[in-house]
Amino acid sequence: MTDRPYRLEQLDRHHNRAAFSCGVEALDRYLHQQAGQDQRRALSVPYVLVDVAMGTVAGYYTLSTFSIVPASLPGAMARKLPRYEAFPAILVGRLAVDRRYHGQGFGRLLLMDALLRSPEISRRVGAMAVVVDAKDDAARSFYERYGFTRFLDHEYRLFLPMATIAQLELDGDPPGPRGEATHG
Repeated sequence: MTDRPYRLEQLDRHHNRAAFSCGVEALDRYLHQQAGQDQRRALSVPYVLVDVAMGTVAGYYTLSTFSIVPASLPGAMARKLPRYEAFPAILVGRLAVDRRYHGQGFGRLLLMDALLRSPEISRRVGAMAVVVDAKDDAARSFYERYGFTRFLDHEYRLFLPMATIAQLELDGDPPGPRGEATHG
């Protein structure tokens, strides 16, 4: 871990994205080429973790809306919900940490920041859960450690109910690496 200051902020043109490399080509390409376009088109909102001292993007995640089909939810949960065709949710569409910052708790920091923002978003537009799409078994295990549950029809798509998120101890800055982590 490091004692350098970090800042979490919405992606902007001044962020240096060119050097970002997480080891997954699709996630790198998204940040380099697509994230700004998606933001301008209101398709997603990318948030970046900036290493203030280095001026580099240490990691990022995106938030957007999502619809959950009731048949994809576990039976006990689906039975408690109204008979709607779909339920609103918040999607953490992408989450990645630059290789230079792997193993320092930044993935957890990014996820906790996304979860911290979600209840406020839900109060404004309505969302019953946060959804993630894991890229592989390791990513799925990462999300499951934080209480995410698999959808019935997609083994790498998981959700965490908003009611569960509201009960988490997420007040203040999310836990993560040492050093200053401020929200921009």
